[in-house]
Amino acid sequence: MLHEINEAVGYIQSHGITQPEIGIILGTGLGDRFVKEIKNPIVINYNSIPHFPISTVEFHKGKLIYGELKGKRVIAMQGRFHYYEGYDMQQITLPVRVMKFLGIDYLLISNAAGCMNLKWKKGELMLIDDHINLQPDNPLRGENFEVLGPRFPDMSRPYSKKLNTLLQSIAKKKKIKLNKGVYVAVPGPNLETRAEYRFLRNIGADAVGMSTVPEVLVANHMSLPCCAISVLTDECDPDDLKPVDISQILATAGKAEVKLTELYVDLIGKL
Repeated sequence: MLHEINEAVGYIQSHGITQPEIGIILGTGLGDRFVKEIKNPIVINYNSIPHFPISTVEFHKGKLIYGELKGKRVIAMQGRFHYYEGYDMQQITLPVRVMKFLGIDYLLISNAAGCMNLKWKKGELMLIDDHINLQPDNPLRGENFEVLGPRFPDMSRPYSKKLNTLLQSIAKKKKIKLNKGVYVAVPGPNLETRAEYRFLRNIGADAVGMSTVPEVLVANHMSLPCCAISVLTDECDPDDLKPVDISQILATAGKAEVKLTELYVDLIGKL
């Protein structure tokens, strides 16, 4: 693993990408608007980076974009990897480890998620305060390398209190509704049944998705402060469950991206 990380880091650095300060992972249906904010971009396709997986989901662009935003050097993943694509957890989280080795101090994450909290509506945003991991593997399983982090990392506060407090303050100032709740990660790729939504709500989750948690586990392992915002793309009421397809999810995510971009751009300016 360390060899793969170092080879990927060396390749990226050879393209003039040095000392990024902030890493960003842009999720399903997100990224086009945010990427336009990055000045003087250097773009590298994932398929040219040693050991990087290739995005197999058509709406994940598969590009690493480096440049300046609000006076900070940022590196953004336009598209991520998922367990349901057939990748293992080491492959899914390799880019997070690579960004840390490149020098980032913070990691900002976004995703699209199903809304199970009946007080909220699709199109709103949720700041992830905590999570439940129901995915069948863990990126920290296997040999532990102390240079990456401890064998048994603490997860009492996986999402940075500092970053979450700043985001709540920005949202309040901009009058953007930012719910706060618990995200549950499932394997996917299918959406959930009515009984599964009831179960997930009963164990304390407000939103459900198929990503983010592996990346957050690895960030915490490496003592990398992170935050994550979910765009709530569909309403998951088991007593009134309507069929939904990916085009509807993408359309909702696209509309909500305006507010998400505002929040993250402002946050980057304050770091």
